[in-house]
Amino acid sequence: MHVLIATDGSKQSLRAARHLKTFADPAKIDTITVLAVTRPLAALSFHDEISPDARRPKPMAEASFRAEAEAAVKVVAAEFDDWEGTTVKRSVRSGTPSTEIIRAAKLADVGLIVLANGNRGLSESILIGSTAARVQASAPCPVLVVRPTPRPRRHKS
Repeated sequence: MHVLIATDGSKQSLRAARHLKTFADPAKIDTITVLAVTRPLAALSFHDEISPDARRPKPMAEASFRAEAEAAVKVVAAEFDDWEGTTVKRSVRSGTPSTEIIRAAKLADVGLIVLANGNRGLSESILIGSTAARVQASAPCPVLVVRPTPRPRRHKS
């Protein structure tokens, strides 16, 4: 089976990839494609929160949304380095995330799409019009939507 994992560079999307590892059988998954989509017309085309360089300040002249997307894809793909016999591909596309995820799934004959909902943890509910909802409505295969879980608050003792 071919699995497509979509990342938006958020910690939640990395958790979604890790969630797949908790129940999936590596022997039954022959290919994983990790996909990031940059949005050229958005105010913030892509924001990487998960790569080692994510918190390092960058001069504007050196900033690249594509480079951030590639760095995030590399981190998510590295989660599956221990899955022997599974080919892990990396892809960065430009456009509307839901449209590009669905196109990639159709082109590669994907059997499962994995993505996070609650973009960057701002919401714990499924939003009308969110990428996850749009992908679920039009995907050519099952979609695993991993919702972020609230972190327990620490109380001072």
